Amino acid sequence: MMTNRPVWIDTDTGVDDAFALVSAFKLPNIEVVGVSACAGNVELEKTFKNARNVLSLCGKEDIKVYKGSEKPLVVELHTAKHVHGEDGLGGIEIPQSNAKVEEESAFDALYKKAKELNGELTIVAIGPLTNIAITLFKYPDLVKYVKELVIMGGSIAVGGNTTIAAEFNIYVDPHAAQTIFKSGMKITLFPLDVTMKTVLNREEIDSLKDVYNKVAQFLYKASAIPMSLYERLGLGYKMCLHDTCPLLYLSDPTLFKGREAGVYVETQSEISLGRTLSDLYVHRDELFDKNALVMIDVDRDRVAKLVIDTFKAY
Repeated sequence: MMTNRPVWIDTDTGVDDAFALVSAFKLPNIEVVGVSACAGNVELEKTFKNARNVLSLCGKEDIKVYKGSEKPLVVELHTAKHVHGEDGLGGIEIPQSNAKVEEESAFDALYKKAKELNGELTIVAIGPLTNIAITLFKYPDLVKYVKELVIMGGSIAVGGNTTIAAEFNIYVDPHAAQTIFKSGMKITLFPLDVTMKTVLNREEIDSLKDVYNKVAQFLYKASAIPMSLYERLGLGYKMCLHDTCPLLYLSDPTLFKGREAGVYVETQSEISLGRTLSDLYVHRDELFDKNALVMIDVDRDRVAKLVIDTFKAY
């Protein structure tokens, strides 16, 4: 019997996704049972390759990686190469995975795993929600086989990071996101409100420089592009652990604080496409049905120590 919590990671593997994947294999209380790739930070062929290669770097070629959707449901694909580099990993080359290339689609594989685990599977979505939405369209009973869907995405009160209104993962496929928030799944959401607080500072990142394992060296080098971008934007020289947050939470929920709220996604307006609308900070119960646990605060110091320790453990 599986004692750790079984987790499926759906990712558009860029630099912060790589941080999340690396952390997942060393954090206590969780066990990664599958990975699916979607288009987002870069195109699908690159995110699929990156996910496979990062798993191989971590010595996890036994965990299968499946290819999902190459484009959003309705809108054109919008990538983030200015943050993650042309290849998605900051131009840092890592050895190619020797794992068998899985032919089964992410949608079929995810549903099969959820059904096999009979309601115990947790999905961690750290990219656009396209794959999850398509799986739900194809298999409407997926809802009853998913214990929890933990999402990195959205922005409630701090503004967007892709447009003035929208966070990247939701903006890339707002129609998929709205589908998920209306699905009835148990959802825990990590918006920018909390992920922008979940950071490694310069000193903490620099501490990896002299850690002589290949994983820590890769992360140290790959972090240079996003950290330089944050500095140019006047946000300080830091690495935001956006996509690592859901995995940290599943490993130790006491690291974060949140509240139940209603969350929905704007899919019609051009100027605010992808905006996550919520009654989180409005004290009127009649606005929205409460469909998500929304995280709003983090114990940053505990997180930083835990994450750095996981990287050094390789």
